[in-house]
Formats: sequence, C-alpha cells, structure tokens
Amino acid sequence: MVKLIMSGSGEGKTKQLITLMEEAAETEVGCMVCIEPTRNMSFNLRHQTRMVDASEFAIDSFENLRGFISGLYAGNYDISHIFMDNLHKITHSKDPAETDKFLNWLDGFCAPLNLKATLTISGDPSTATETMQKYM
Repeated sequence: MVKLIMSGSGEGKTKQLITLMEEAAETEVGCMVCIEPTRNMSFNLRHQTRMVDASEFAIDSFENLRGFISGLYAGNYDISHIFMDNLHKITHSKDPAETDKFLNWLDGFCAPLNLKATLTISGDPSTATETMQKYM
C-alpha cells in the first residue's frame, strides 16, 4: 500500500509524516524506516523507526532509490513501513513521468510483501498527475 501526501512547501507535510510514524510505531509490528533528503528530523522517535539520510548514501535518482529500498528490505525482512520525506529532494528530480513510474513500482514492490509506504511531495495538489492522485 502506497500513500502520497502532497501539498505546498511549509504546509505541514513533515509534521503529518511524524505523526503517522508515531502512530505506526504504536500499532504496527515490525520496523519502520524513514528516508529523508538530509538529516533534518531532529526529534525523538521510537526505536522501531530508523532514520536514513539519503545524502549519506548518494541516492540521487529514482533508479538509485529503487535499488536502495530493495536492498533495505533484503537486509531486513522485518520492515513493515517505509516513510519518505520529500521524494523529489531525495531523487533530485521532479519529472512527473519518473515520479509516476516510481510510485507504480513502489506499489508493486510493497503489495506482495504486505509493506506500507508513505511519501511526501512538495507541490500544488492540483498539478498532481492521475497516478499521483491515485495514491493521495
């Protein structure tokens, strides 16, 4: 299951993501991973949530992110939820076609594994593609 949160810059997406991570840590069994563009989230999350600074791993494209997520799961089958804060900053791309392709890949990756993914994108929701709207 993939969930997309999209709104303008400074409209509370990260705060909403933090709330969702806290709720997931209380209710879900397994580990959570949060991938962020740089280490910005300086707060205390529960130990079930691992924060990953994408810049430390040279994640700079949708292709790299797909490989990184696959590797994370291959190394830890206990992951139940992947959170990503600001997908376009992580991938260094705002290409709508690539974003759609990634979202569809992620949904296909998560479904058979019972894995959840929640992502944020900065942008006006009225500009979201059909694919993006499907996950909002």
